[in-house]
Amino acid sequence: MLSATICQQARLARDARFDGLFFTAVSSTGIYCRPICPARAPAEQHVSYYFSAAAASAAGFRPCLRCRPDSAPGSAAWQGTQTTLQRALRLIDEGALQQHSQAELSQRLGISERYLRKLFQQQLGVAPKQYALMQQVLFAKKLLHETAFPVSAVAFQSGFNSLRRFNDAFKQQLQLTPASIRRHRGTIGEVIELELSYRPPLAWQRMLDFWQQRTLDGIDWVDGQTYGRTFSWQQQAGWFDITPRTNSSLILKLNWPGKQGLFHLVQHLRRLLDLDANMLQIEQQLQNHPLFTDKVISGLRIPGVWNSWEAGVRAVLGQQVSVAGARTQLNRLVEALGQAVAGDKKLFPTPAAVAQSELQMIKVPQARRDTLKALADFVLQQPDAAPELWQQIKGIGPWTISYARLRGLSDSDIWLGGDLGVQKALAKHADNGSVALAHSNLAPWRSYATFQLWFSLGG
Repeated sequence: MLSATICQQARLARDARFDGLFFTAVSSTGIYCRPICPARAPAEQHVSYYFSAAAASAAGFRPCLRCRPDSAPGSAAWQGTQTTLQRALRLIDEGALQQHSQAELSQRLGISERYLRKLFQQQLGVAPKQYALMQQVLFAKKLLHETAFPVSAVAFQSGFNSLRRFNDAFKQQLQLTPASIRRHRGTIGEVIELELSYRPPLAWQRMLDFWQQRTLDGIDWVDGQTYGRTFSWQQQAGWFDITPRTNSSLILKLNWPGKQGLFHLVQHLRRLLDLDANMLQIEQQLQNHPLFTDKVISGLRIPGVWNSWEAGVRAVLGQQVSVAGARTQLNRLVEALGQAVAGDKKLFPTPAAVAQSELQMIKVPQARRDTLKALADFVLQQPDAAPELWQQIKGIGPWTISYARLRGLSDSDIWLGGDLGVQKALAKHADNGSVALAHSNLAPWRSYATFQLWFSLGG
């Protein structure tokens, strides 16, 4: 856990690397802030530290309107060893406590409901439902600041089912009203524009290079400093563009017609871009390993894809071939089975489309086609099943499953030791015995180690 001394040093330095990892609450004003708040730093005797906005709110503090805690990167990412907590946070961000009960969430996590409450109280200072509600309210505050949505639309896009419930929760959690946030109203257009904050550093050009080599015609694109792609969310097609704004934020331009679900969609995009990673902690651990001493590429994150289904298809068609060869086959699949969206844009082929096709458009052995069709059938029958269960499918092994978890779920602890590129990179360290140490002291950040090795060969 971050000590009070470290928090004090970070807030006085306004160190953006700690943004969202803790919040500063000031007793003399009753306000809590991000560590990067530009306001005059308060005296330490008036300051207390909280490791989530929900905990600061529960203690009776209201959010600062200047630094806007609603725009901070996701908190609790520094608790890297708390994999159960991280999974719980991700499921909550995906709507687990809106669609299901706390008992059902506990069951999905494989723990008791009592232990789930204890875990949240110890690490975040609040109950799971209180944390979930606060995340919705903070996102609503962000929409009020940054968009021209009417208050009713803000309520539904933030996950509330009624305007009355939204107004009550907003006032209770933030000690503010939506009207006090919405100072002016612009014109509502087709494009939703939001600022996405992250903790620096971010190796954006490296990620663009990685995506560029793997873009598929009509699905995703790299244009200068912009990355974009199409997607389907709640059965509504859309696309987005992401461009750097400052050294700690990106601008999201989102084309999506949905009337509900924007909160969970934005959380999904943050996962795809790996914006909530705590690079300070990750890189310190990597630098202490013999493989990476003084050789860590700063800010290198996990460049994701939309979901584990897409990652699985990419992995199956990428088995034993080059990146360029896999891209050729994937483009043939997209050309034949991708649904047109707008202009030359397309959606990635669905499991249903693959299951119903003979897949003769891809030039691969028949066994590879059979594997793809079997995977499509499996995902259709069990859409929420973990990729680990795919191993029962003929033609899918540990590498394919690990790749799907790495890029489709942004799992932080995937080690692709069997990958040819990783093996080539490890071979450079054979003379000092580092290959034998490859797994040691890298958890829970082995995915970042995998990408460091890939990029050491040129990406």
